[in-house]
Amino acid sequence: MFIASKILSFLTQPIAWAILLLLSGLLLLRHRRKTALTLCWTALGVLLLTGWEGPVDKLLYRLEIRHPALAPDASLQPYVGIVVLGGALSSSKLWEKPGNIALNSQAERMVVPIPLLQRYPHLRMVFTGGEGDLKWGKYTETDRAKIFFDMMGVDPARVVYESASRTTYDNAVLTARLPSVDPTQSWLLLTTAAHMPRSMGVFRKAGWNVTPYPVDFRSVQEPDWGGFSMTRGVEKWHYVLHESIGYLAYWLAGRI
Repeated sequence: MFIASKILSFLTQPIAWAILLLLSGLLLLRHRRKTALTLCWTALGVLLLTGWEGPVDKLLYRLEIRHPALAPDASLQPYVGIVVLGGALSSSKLWEKPGNIALNSQAERMVVPIPLLQRYPHLRMVFTGGEGDLKWGKYTETDRAKIFFDMMGVDPARVVYESASRTTYDNAVLTARLPSVDPTQSWLLLTTAAHMPRSMGVFRKAGWNVTPYPVDFRSVQEPDWGGFSMTRGVEKWHYVLHESIGYLAYWLAGRI
């Protein structure tokens, strides 16, 4: 499933579609000029469409509101802890530089739990993440998370780490097996808002009693239909396609 997720990650990148279309067009240019030109123009169309932010922002918003956030004044006293999913930490190589920490665009996953732990001394935190890359680096994602939380002054006694998982399914199943974790108690599940539908489905299927605590929102109810960005647009399309197809794949595999 991990290898399949990496293939899926490549296939859900619109820029990859454009490259494949353009390459196919160039290969056919000498023998099937009309078909080749059609493929090249289609590649250009894909690039232009994925740069348009309005449609993808609307799709992203629908993903993000599937599991609404708790009310701002909601108390976290009923919960025993927070399950934080990995994915917000940059490559292991960047962490090998002494004293360096490196978070990516999903940094809210790492930052938001800190004030929650300060505000509610009874809460524990479980961080789950092994290695999201094909090749294991010097530091697992758990190693990097521990470095980060220690630097932020989080009490190590309040944090449990799970270091073997490589997919969202692993996060749910392997974390539930930790001796210090009872998944039937009330937990908060903290991850990126668009990733929450798949995460909630997997965790509940695995027997967890979890309440969503979405972070890292990337859309608004009324998008800017005139917005255009080849960087932001492509990134958002990739994320929407990855999560939507990923959810379908998990459902077909019986993991949701």
